[in-house]
Amino acid sequence: MTSTGPKPAFSEPEFFPEQFVPDHVFVYIETGGIHCYDGSKNHLLIPGQYYLFRKNQLIRYAVNKSDGTGFIRLCLEETFLKKFRELHRPSVVKFTSPDAFIKLKKNKLIPDFIRSLRRIYHQGEIDEAFTDVKQEELLIILLQHQPELAGILFDFAKPEKINLEEFMLRNYKFNVGLAQFAYLTGRSLSAFKRDFKCLFNETPSRWLVQKRLQEAYFLLNEKHKKPSEIYLDLGFEAFPHFSYTFKKQFGLTPSELAERKQTSSH
Repeated sequence: MTSTGPKPAFSEPEFFPEQFVPDHVFVYIETGGIHCYDGSKNHLLIPGQYYLFRKNQLIRYAVNKSDGTGFIRLCLEETFLKKFRELHRPSVVKFTSPDAFIKLKKNKLIPDFIRSLRRIYHQGEIDEAFTDVKQEELLIILLQHQPELAGILFDFAKPEKINLEEFMLRNYKFNVGLAQFAYLTGRSLSAFKRDFKCLFNETPSRWLVQKRLQEAYFLLNEKHKKPSEIYLDLGFEAFPHFSYTFKKQFGLTPSELAERKQTSSH
């Protein structure tokens, strides 16, 4: 789901440890389920439901390959939305929900729309000749049933400057670049680094590692979690890197700490 990459597609089961969503995405769950985390809450998306993943959000989502999870996604890029607004002139009212995932209301036209996509997709992508037509059809269906969605879809403003401390304490587990953190807090990269240093008295990169390691130690030592269960959720890309960094900080590996706690509990 990037602004330059995926076209509307029937997605095979995959695992996505991190995701920055730069454009709105319509997601229809066909089979299985998608587990999502938005920085504060966990969500389970189940078959037959459809959602709007909002742009400029940090999310983590995963599907279980073993349960045959399948879903359809339709990316709604800003250039298309601007053309749609100019053509159809929808009424736009400010939408105030902070949720990253907007569960859409049941709509009797959506199942037929999904079936129509099946006839024009090939090898995971919709024929490019139909892309704008199907996006337009989807928007018309959604806005007729939920006109308030226009307040989300046609808001083209960049993120406003927000409370940096509150944002980082909620989102430090997401393994995304500093430039994306800066953008989402309404700052240039240089302003983000400057404000961060003033607030936390540390560079963002070092603070993120320390914060994740502290949380890892707490989960292993107090919650008796397994190292393999937590490293991805804390923003570490690979277990060896997590183990090496943890040992450098605490003098023992996550596995050694977990084993010590297990031994002492017996």
